[in-house]
Amino acid sequence: MSDVPTLLIVDDEERILNALRRSLRREGYDILTAQTPEEARKWLEERAVDVVLSDHKMPTASGLEILAMARSIRPSAALLLISGWPEQVARERLDELGVRELLPKPWDDSDLKRALRAAAGR
Repeated sequence: MSDVPTLLIVDDEERILNALRRSLRREGYDILTAQTPEEARKWLEERAVDVVLSDHKMPTASGLEILAMARSIRPSAALLLISGWPEQVARERLDELGVRELLPKPWDDSDLKRALRAAAGR
């Protein structure tokens, strides 16, 4: 990892991406955003992404599918999932993928920042 970790945030809702970007702008990350699996794949292939934070329920792919893709392209990236329905996420699938944390939506800023710092090794 470089001095400035690269964080990829994947969510189909622009307003959520903007809220996450605002919340994290002073945290020292190079923040990339994607609204589709194709955009996420492009970033993962082009950039050395250190941490991936993905929403779970999206229209074209689940967060677990996005994180599985991230794991295959960037095996060393730390993976986190955010969900409005965390109880519906299969814990065994999180373990299979090596997802570090499942965060509830709406998120608590301090919990989110703590989870990202831990994932980025900071």
